[in-house]
Amino acid sequence: MKYVTATFDMVNAIYNVLYTTIKTVYPKYYPKEVVDFFCQHHNKEHILNGIASENMGVLVYDGVIVGTGCYDGNHITGIYVLPSYQKQGCGSYIMNCLETKISKKHDVAVLDASLSAVHLYEHRGYKTVGHGIYELENDVKLVYEIMEKKLRID
Repeated sequence: MKYVTATFDMVNAIYNVLYTTIKTVYPKYYPKEVVDFFCQHHNKEHILNGIASENMGVLVYDGVIVGTGCYDGNHITGIYVLPSYQKQGCGSYIMNCLETKISKKHDVAVLDASLSAVHLYEHRGYKTVGHGIYELENDVKLVYEIMEKKLRID
């Protein structure tokens, strides 16, 4: 397993990780409107912007891109692992890499946790500091946890 900075030639593989994960996992927690929102949000232009920022990485496992992570400042903006590779430490590996990078400039990491990932983040020491609500079509609300973790102890 190796986490490397994403490059532009990886856009299709990253899109596959995002789309497959969202379409497989999110319907267990969210209504169709939320699943559609995430699929539309994580389009190829969004991925290209993440790659251009040099803050997006991919997890390569046996030569295959199986996960991706991205951050902006001290905000972890996304972690996705293909469903067939979940529960094997891939998400934790990506989180370790992102937290290490963030800790070089920041004392605290912040993230917006989907309902499917709250337990993973709590297990890693993240605490809920707020709740977010994003209004979607058909009076559907996307609800998520705003979480943070101290990375450096003074």
